[in-house]
Amino acid sequence: MPRLFVALPVPEEIADALMALQSGVPDARWQPPENLHVTLCFAGEVQGAVMRDLEEELADIAGPRFAVALAGVEQFSKQPRALAAAVERSDRLDWLQQKVATVARNCGIALERRKYRPHVTLARFGNGAETGHHLAQFMASHSTFRAGPWIADHFALYSSRPGRNGSIYTEEAAYALTF
Repeated sequence: MPRLFVALPVPEEIADALMALQSGVPDARWQPPENLHVTLCFAGEVQGAVMRDLEEELADIAGPRFAVALAGVEQFSKQPRALAAAVERSDRLDWLQQKVATVARNCGIALERRKYRPHVTLARFGNGAETGHHLAQFMASHSTFRAGPWIADHFALYSSRPGRNGSIYTEEAAYALTF
């Protein structure tokens, strides 16, 4: 069963700016540029029929293009599991995320109920990773990081499978934001 998520891809020039941040924290598993994205909805493991339904239903979302910008960096949890670039909130981003989540739920996908926090994951940490002062230094050094804006003109359904050096993401379908 594939693991699925819906996301906004990050354009190459933004990915380049994010790649320039990726150093200085031992034990960080830095994300390759092709894996950088803004998750709208994580569906998890989904069976084939549900995946086909999701692909079809996502195509019915008609929405406007909108600007996306990155502002600062953040870590998730006190014992960090991930390091990310924060995405500036916008009404249009929130609208799209809510539409995608509604479609996923209507397809029978059980979603996590935590508050949406838009970000681009830069690195992940394993259990017991040594971060200490390196992480604090990274956070302080990049607190004023900015990138973008770029125009989100589409979103995509991705599958994820384990690879030798981390997850491998494959775009399964793309959906244009047309007005």
